Amino acid sequence: MKSSIVRTVKAENLKLKRSPVWLAFFALPPISAFFGTINYTANQGVLKEEWYSLWSQHSLFLCYLFMPALIGTYCSYLWRLEHMRDNWNAFLTAPVSLPSLYLGKLFQAVVISAAGNAWVFILYYSCGKICGLDNHLPPKILEWFLCGTIGSIAICCVQLTVSMFIRSFAIPIGIGLAGGIGGLLLTNKGAGLYYPYSLYAIGMRANNPYMELDIGNFVAGCIMYIVLFSVLSVIGLQRHGK
Repeated sequence: MKSSIVRTVKAENLKLKRSPVWLAFFALPPISAFFGTINYTANQGVLKEEWYSLWSQHSLFLCYLFMPALIGTYCSYLWRLEHMRDNWNAFLTAPVSLPSLYLGKLFQAVVISAAGNAWVFILYYSCGKICGLDNHLPPKILEWFLCGTIGSIAICCVQLTVSMFIRSFAIPIGIGLAGGIGGLLLTNKGAGLYYPYSLYAIGMRANNPYMELDIGNFVAGCIMYIVLFSVLSVIGLQRHGK
């Protein structure tokens, strides 16, 4: 099983080697960071919590709009080749198991999402230094990163399933964007932990850095969606293979 996953990861790497789609993860977050920083500096009379206030401005649109759409874009691209011509036949006849085929794509999505997440925090720190903030970063910043990364895996699983069943490249991206907006609405109503597109933003404490998070329930919700949509994807591959 391990060797099969390694082979599928290498195969996916070859398919994505010359693709520019991953650049979006590094091109869009600076836009969010720029406007968040501008808003913070223009309202320092009201936003007086330094690093916490800066994070509240950096994270809202990024976590609920940009990142779900970015994950949707990348996951859609991961299935793009299979949806072209008769490539499903070649994909499904590869000498590896169906779960390995899926896990190869999931691995790619998770790695780029985690890298994008790390880039978000690098931008946050850099913008804070530009604004003249001291070195006392929020003590839970590592927890935000880890929980945000776990939450992004749940979105990756949902979007991979959506993109596998929908041939269109653009529609899954729209679903990711709509999912992020829905996540904002449900989180405001206190139901975010039950909705996959809210989990990333909740883990990152988007716009609410002082929020106390029940880590156990949060991780359980993420695992539930990861397992559920991973199983659905494998079942979908079995149906395609018939």
